[in-house]
Amino acid sequence: MTSFMRLAIAILFVGFSGCSSMYYNTMEKVGIHKRDIMVDRVKEARDSQHEAKETITNALDQFRSIVKFQGGNLESQYNKLNRILEHSEARADEVHERIAAVEDVSDALFREWKSELRQYSSKALRRSSEQKYNETRDKYENMIAAMKNAESKIAPVLEPLKDQVLYLKHNLNARAIAALSDELLSVQTNVDALIRDMEAAIAEADTFIAALSTE
Repeated sequence: MTSFMRLAIAILFVGFSGCSSMYYNTMEKVGIHKRDIMVDRVKEARDSQHEAKETITNALDQFRSIVKFQGGNLESQYNKLNRILEHSEARADEVHERIAAVEDVSDALFREWKSELRQYSSKALRRSSEQKYNETRDKYENMIAAMKNAESKIAPVLEPLKDQVLYLKHNLNARAIAALSDELLSVQTNVDALIRDMEAAIAEADTFIAALSTE
């Protein structure tokens, strides 16, 4: 049986199981270890944050264009903003799921690594492995904290935008647009803070991935 076939069978098998430990054990049998899965999931979480940053920035741009709207089909502008907002909410959900997936495999990896430290007969090798464990764990904690910090800023950005979209839905007129202009500055401030935090989280993920790749 080829490696590809073994991998396909493993994926099919774990697809019917919600147990993470069974998934990791099955993947290890076909040569895919927790470390590899963790790196892949960190990359996916980093990419999902980047995509969320882009869609939320697009939502802000569309909101700004509506505030400055001078004439034409206002309903089409509203529909575009609503679609972008829905896309942003979907990206936010994806960010949450990706971070949770990183935490799941990382917890399994660090538990296994820590338990295996007791198996060394060589004190020197155990000390070396323990040092690498602590360094990797510290880098991971910094990264996951940055990711969670950025994620925590998404809802406070999307909620006021969602309110404005809902308001627009039932008030597609010039007076409603004028009322939105007062909200633009606070929305802009929140988005700017979110973007900074997301970029910090993406940088931490890149640093963590690079550190693992050199070991």
